[in-house]
Amino acid sequence: MLLTDQNIYHFREGTFFRAYEKLGAHPQGAADARGGAGTHFAVWAPNASAVSVVGDFNGWQRGRHALAPRGDSSGIWEGTLPGVGPGALYKYHVVSRKAGFAVDKADPYAFRAEVPPRTASVVWDLAYDWHDTEWMAQRARANSLAAPWSIYELHLGSWRRSPAGAERLGYRELAHAVADYVTDMGFTHVELMPVMEHPFYGSWGYQVTGYFAPTSRYGTPQDFMYFVDHLHQRGLGVILDWVPSHFPTDEHGLARFDGTYLYEHADPRQGFHPEWSSSIFNYGRAEVRNFLASSALFWLDRYHIDALRVDAVASLLYLDYGRRAGEWIPNRFGGHENLEAVEFVKQLNLAVYRDHADTQTIAEESTAWPMVSRPTYLGGLGFGLKWNMGWMHDTLKYFQLDPVHRKYHHSRLTFSLWYAFTENFVLPLSHDEVVHGKGSLIGRMPGDEWRQFAGLRLLFGYMWTHPGKKLLFMGGEFAQRREWQHDESLEWHVLAHPLHAGVQRWVRDLNRLYRSTPALHELDFSEAGFQWVDCDDADLSVISYLRKSAAGEPVLVVCNFTPVPRERYRLGVPRGGHWRERLNSDAADYGGSGQGNLGGLDALASAAHGHPHSLEVRLPPLAVVVLTPD
Repeated sequence: MLLTDQNIYHFREGTFFRAYEKLGAHPQGAADARGGAGTHFAVWAPNASAVSVVGDFNGWQRGRHALAPRGDSSGIWEGTLPGVGPGALYKYHVVSRKAGFAVDKADPYAFRAEVPPRTASVVWDLAYDWHDTEWMAQRARANSLAAPWSIYELHLGSWRRSPAGAERLGYRELAHAVADYVTDMGFTHVELMPVMEHPFYGSWGYQVTGYFAPTSRYGTPQDFMYFVDHLHQRGLGVILDWVPSHFPTDEHGLARFDGTYLYEHADPRQGFHPEWSSSIFNYGRAEVRNFLASSALFWLDRYHIDALRVDAVASLLYLDYGRRAGEWIPNRFGGHENLEAVEFVKQLNLAVYRDHADTQTIAEESTAWPMVSRPTYLGGLGFGLKWNMGWMHDTLKYFQLDPVHRKYHHSRLTFSLWYAFTENFVLPLSHDEVVHGKGSLIGRMPGDEWRQFAGLRLLFGYMWTHPGKKLLFMGGEFAQRREWQHDESLEWHVLAHPLHAGVQRWVRDLNRLYRSTPALHELDFSEAGFQWVDCDDADLSVISYLRKSAAGEPVLVVCNFTPVPRERYRLGVPRGGHWRERLNSDAADYGGSGQGNLGGLDALASAAHGHPHSLEVRLPPLAVVVLTPD
């Protein structure tokens, strides 16, 4: 169907949130040598004096296939080219009203792009026969805030490569390999670093030019649909990183699209990102809001994506993000909040949850902006979840300390519980923590090799039992030694070493207990799901707490952050009887010293920590112990 006057009205109003259905290149029927129905093209370029389609079908001749303006004020140019069908390469040749400016641009709404470094768009039909009906019917439960979320963050090009080690695997190969591995490891969701088309591979996908096109580096759009479809059939949710905060300045992309600053602000104090050397979207422009919201809904509509993790939300919210005094322009009230971006985010979240109530949006937001994951009708931004960057920073700083100094920094462990229920938090140990010279997670643990591995197991045990959903970047689950490299495979060979294999077994068992134990996930965002037993034992660097389910079933967690074992460490518990040791990170199977509680122990009829019963627990060195009543 072609653009209607009603579409144009909503486009100009900034409420046409499925503009991808009408703008871009849309095959109209079977094209043939006699000039079949062809393809309809539509592009927004309000400051152009002429727009034509160039491609391999006309020898890239500029002006030969001219588009016509749609009315006097829409800024949209459109036309149908007979004989052009799926697979055709094309760009728009845009001649600006600005004298001397003419450029060939990729289609902002293209469904497919050439494999970089080539930059043309590709006419494409997105027809696909989905087989994930069962998943889609029940994903509201899998994606609910009361469900277990154990997210495996993945970069497609460097997770695993061909046996030769040099060639990247395609979407279809990765579908089976990823699903097999992630299912075996017990994760619930896979989060993909951006798959949207990007010219510079070293940007990891965060410098996007194709907001509606999965990168062709790994295959066709249908190949990516197969990836999502297969993971769904295996019971795995798929989360996409989505980047509405900035875009690169490559000539074929969005920058100065019609010779003017169309998608971005003209003033560099508003339109240029100094940290990323990229352009910033103009959220006050209706057509730009259409473009971004349409992109977000597109991945949910056409690719069955289960959640969008929205990148760099803080850079949207603050006008002075990454800028010094005098390098930014205050809002109309004199503040540093980007009011247009705030409103856009709210409207986007309203649209997502209106049309796809069984999905989630997740904010990577690194500041104390209030109510990020609260409904818009309460004054929030409307996200479903938010990354807990404060927990991540405090926790990693604490774990990097030599254990002898940890008692002086005990509050780094306990502070997160003061605000743990103010948002719906995800605890992230993401790719950002293993790049740019930070090293690997295992490399940041102090001490000799044994202590390093014990420390990493303790970190994961503390994380998996702390309130909040879980996210771990690939390689961390088996203690990869090397800092992540985007153009190389993970170090799978280290699994031949017992300590690395032990960490992998530990993460697998953590996931199994986490998923099967409602107390560890059901009330993640409620104070009713957490209770300190003792948070004040700084001298011994021990913390202990209870996690509870909606039915009141308790789980006792005890963490010893020193290499000194503690015999008969007394803890109050709410129930008598036998308490079973469900997990112990010091078990020999994980590479530990094998100290523990012989499978469990009986509660004493003596009160402690405000509870009527108590346990005398043997605490292994640098370990977490998890117990539940029989």
